[in-house]
Amino acid sequence: MKCFALAIGLLLAGCSAPQTHPAVAPIAPDRLGLGLGDAQAPLVAADWWRGLGDAQLDRIMADALAGNPSLDIALARLRQAESVLASRRADNGPDVSLNAQEQYSRISGRYTIPPPFAGTTQWLGQAQANLNWTIDLFGRQAAAIDAARASTRAAALDVTAARLAIASAVAQTYVELARAEQQAAIARSTIATRSNSLTLIQARIRNNLASQLDATGARTLLAQAQVALARAEAQTALSRNALAALAGRGLDYPATITPTRLGFDTALPMPAAVPADLLSRRPDIAAALARIEAASKGQEVARKAFLPNVNLMALAGFQAVGLGNLFTTDAATAGVGPAIHLPIFDSGRLRAGLAGATAALDLATADYNNRVVGAVREAADAVTRSRTIATERTRQREVVRGLAETRRLNAIRVSSGLQSQLGLIDPDIRQLEAQQADINLAADAVQARIALAVALGGGFSSSSQGITQ
Repeated sequence: MKCFALAIGLLLAGCSAPQTHPAVAPIAPDRLGLGLGDAQAPLVAADWWRGLGDAQLDRIMADALAGNPSLDIALARLRQAESVLASRRADNGPDVSLNAQEQYSRISGRYTIPPPFAGTTQWLGQAQANLNWTIDLFGRQAAAIDAARASTRAAALDVTAARLAIASAVAQTYVELARAEQQAAIARSTIATRSNSLTLIQARIRNNLASQLDATGARTLLAQAQVALARAEAQTALSRNALAALAGRGLDYPATITPTRLGFDTALPMPAAVPADLLSRRPDIAAALARIEAASKGQEVARKAFLPNVNLMALAGFQAVGLGNLFTTDAATAGVGPAIHLPIFDSGRLRAGLAGATAALDLATADYNNRVVGAVREAADAVTRSRTIATERTRQREVVRGLAETRRLNAIRVSSGLQSQLGLIDPDIRQLEAQQADINLAADAVQARIALAVALGGGFSSSSQGITQ
């Protein structure tokens, strides 16, 4: 064994791997201005959608998080990563096998077996237990286990990110459903008002107090409202179908969706600025960071492949000619000893493997950097959009009130005979459009708050997951 250890020491001198360094470095958070944010900003609630106050949304969300095919894909990838980790751990342990065989054959008369068996036909039997254990002297097996463990952690974080993406899609689609329902309600109210106006005009025509021109104008306004209703009802049906797909359900699911009770002015508690610890709140960023660790360990495995591979091998069993001789004392055989494998010339295979592992590390780092930049922009855009929509809604409400007052005054002039019914067409059209725009801004405000909740990680915290940046 001393000679064996000396041989290993001499061989190590010529086994050093070439120096390779990653070409891409992770972006530091302070380069993105995150150090200027509020580090004490509260986390988003894990079930943030409940802040919208609609029990039906909670039910659909539960169905989607339990049955969405995209989530099934992420969970399957997690199970796959866990199996790879189990395999790497098994590679680091002993491998014991048992082989036994009996073969009836003619023994050569001019080979290794002497007379009286030479040249005869006999049963040749063997029963043997084998041990093969790779001794991880240089940590290659441990690095492979660490790489698999990091990949498994990344897959688990991908499941969290998939849940967040599904929750976002369900909430956004539900808001679209509520938007369409409110647009339809406005259109129905407008249709009722304009139908009454058309009835009154037709009565005035019979009394020679109005002309067919007035009736044409009233029909035009009524048709506009009917078009708005048809468009809103179509969007309602499409939104229900989309929710069914997100829940992983079929054509019967939309019928279970009743009118929404979503209050557009219901506020989700959100910080007014991008928090300094944004990166620790994002599961996709944590997953990308775990992939950097996995790639780094993969590079370490490729580097240590240049070093000798030492195995401990042992065997014990029986070998004999003739069935009656197999399990006798003289038929026993055993052996134990180390074995070493040292790559000397492989036409550049190991160098190519190390170069590929280094490139994989660069790719993982570049992906992380890209996600970090995107995450910062998403959060900043969501904060900005929330502020902008709030200002727009204030101004849009003033427009709605102004048009309503204009229409009221014009109606007085028409009833007094000072103005034709045609004078109401333009204000009426503009008022319907303004009401629709107000609903759109209200829905957009909820969409912006949802986007901000998702951009801030949707309640995820790397500290609670035992993850460090």
